[in-house]
Formats: sequence, structure tokens, C-alpha cells
Amino acid sequence: MVTAPLAQVRLKPKANARAIRHGFPWVFANELVSDRRTRALAPGSLALLADAEGAPLGVVAVNPASRIICRMLDRNADSMIDEAWFAARLSRAQDLRARLFDAPFYRLVHAEADGLPGVVIDRFGDVAVIQPNAAWAERHLDALAAALGDVTGLRTIVRNGTGRGRALEGLPEETRMLRGTLDAPVPVPMNGATCMADLLAGQKTGLYFDQRPNHAFAASLAHGGRVLDVFSHVGGFGLTALAGGAATALAVDGSAAALDLAWQGAQASDVAARFATRKGDAFEVMSALAQEGAAFDLVVCDPPAFAPSKQALAAGLRAYERLARLAAPLVAPGGYLCLCSCSHAADLGRFRAACSRGIGRGGRSAQIIHTGFAGPDHPVLPQLAESGYLKALFYRLMP
Repeated sequence: MVTAPLAQVRLKPKANARAIRHGFPWVFANELVSDRRTRALAPGSLALLADAEGAPLGVVAVNPASRIICRMLDRNADSMIDEAWFAARLSRAQDLRARLFDAPFYRLVHAEADGLPGVVIDRFGDVAVIQPNAAWAERHLDALAAALGDVTGLRTIVRNGTGRGRALEGLPEETRMLRGTLDAPVPVPMNGATCMADLLAGQKTGLYFDQRPNHAFAASLAHGGRVLDVFSHVGGFGLTALAGGAATALAVDGSAAALDLAWQGAQASDVAARFATRKGDAFEVMSALAQEGAAFDLVVCDPPAFAPSKQALAAGLRAYERLARLAAPLVAPGGYLCLCSCSHAADLGRFRAACSRGIGRGGRSAQIIHTGFAGPDHPVLPQLAESGYLKALFYRLMP
């Protein structure tokens, strides 16, 4: 509980205080007066943010070691950031998900968009995984976990301390149990299939809930067809397609552990007889499949973020173009191609242009039939473009 008076930090005169007042949740290091007292604040400290004239803007979390030096927590300058405050935010987030889903498998907290900057919480039935990707959340993790247990009634909580965001905040990587025990992957029902999530050693929190609506749309295109799921992770696209009536699915990934989970999911979904895996570099496997003369009625490519920052944008767009160029020849005449990006730095227009160039360079012509985004358990904060990172382009490739 915060009881001592908070330190005050102040925007520089040329900083855009209006953007903060209108909902932008971040202050960058070059916008804040960085005096000796500010620099002395420990990462994750709470402070009162004021504009250049001293007018209060709200309670912020401060990390002098981060490019995002302040994250807005509450626009009420009198707010106390304690367990009750966390419980109120979590209750609001849970109310939305309970309305959206009939089973407790979803993203419960989507960082800034749910009023908890830098915090991701995914719920897997009776287990929750917290990713405290900002220093303030790490510092207040006990209160956050206690509130999460009180609001949800969950007794098994994992702290997943991995990811690029933590490195940018100067935080170490460590995953551990906060409450309860967990000794096996968790089965996750989605779109008629069962995916297996490794909550202790898997990627991200163990499974990508954001692609759920795109899994379903892809499955609607795959009935009776052959599916290639590239960068498959635990097989979400392929398994959903099989559950929806696809004839076969081949999952390609560089991780043997991920493919093992995909295989377990195929068995749990009762589609193992129509499911196969192939381990290897995605680009190399696609090239090999083309040489083998393979063709698929639906090809899905869901790679990791090729452009995780503006500095990586040019290289990332080239990678997306190359991916489309290699994938397009694998699509049977009249078949479908789904290309995904989770890179917030590559906006929809740039991503679409790179993919369309790649399809053309692959010797195919196409029409876009659908553009997908993250599911509603990943709400977008209108003032923060980064919260709307996921894009999925569905093409029909001409015969």
C-alpha cells in the first residue's frame, strides 16, 4: 500500500500535455524534466505527474532507465495504488470477458487498454499467467497477485518473466509459480479444437489467444482441404481447421517442444490421424515443399514479429515479402493464403503492400477477401496504436 507522499515529476514546456490529458498513456524520456531527484527514483516508483505549469495530470509509474519513463496509472492524482485499486481494475476487465466468452479461457488483462500498463494476464481455466512487463508491475506484483486471486478465485498463478518488453525495462527473465502447483500442459478449448498450453516453458504465456477469430475464419476456408500451418507453435490454425472439417493439416515449426504440444493437441482433438508435423526453419521447409511439388488448399503463415521496432521495420518488411513469395507457390489454384503480422511497427498498409509484392514475386495473382485482427479480449486503446498490433490478411489466389 502506498502511504507516503509521492514524489512529483514534471513535463518539459514543449511536451504534449494535451495528449496525456486526452488519454495517451506514456511519457517518453525526452519529454520529462530529468533533474537529480527524478533520476534518483528507483525503477517502478510511483509519482505525481504535472505539466510544465505544475498542474497535476495523474499518478504515474516511473522508470528512469526506460525510454518510456512514465506510464499513466490513474488520472486521479489522489488515487492510492494498492490491492483495492488492482481489484477494481481486474473486476472491470473480468466483467468484459465474462460477457464475451462462455468459458474462462481468454486474455484477462491487455496492458494499457485495460488500465494496467505493461501488464498482461491470460487465463487458462483454473490457472492465470501474469506477465509483469514493466518495472512498476514487478514492484507491485504481490498486491496484483493477491487482487487477482480475490477477484477470480484462482489459486494457481504463474509469473511469466520473459519477453522483449522486460528487457527494455531492465528486468531479468524468470518464470516461477506465485501460487499453487502446475506439472503438465493445460488443455485449452477453442473453436472446437483443443490446444495444449505449456504455461511454464512455452512461448509468451503459453498460447496465443489473440488469433482465435482468425483461426475460425481460416477454418471456414479449409473444409475438405489440405492445410499448411507455418510457424505453427502449438498448432492453433491447423487444429482448428481439422476440427472444422479440413482433410489434412501439416504443422511446421522450428521448435520440437511446440510441435510436441501440437501433436498432443491433435490427439486431444481426436484429429491425430489427419495431422502431421515437420520441424525446421520455416523458409527452408517452404522451399523444400515447393521442390517436392506440394500444394495446399490453405496456407497460413503466422511468424514472430519481424519488425518489433521502428529500427527493424525495413528488414521486417523484406522478411514479410519473402515469406509471401515462398508461400504463394504452395497454394493450389483457387486456394487461400493467410499472412499474419504481430509487429506493431509494421502498420496495416505497409504490411499489406509487402505481402502483395511477395505474392506477385511468387508468380501469383490474388484478391484480399478478409482482414482479421485480434479478438475482443485484446481491446485497443484508441490513443495507443501499439495496442492494436495484430493483422491477418486472407487472400484468394487466382486459378
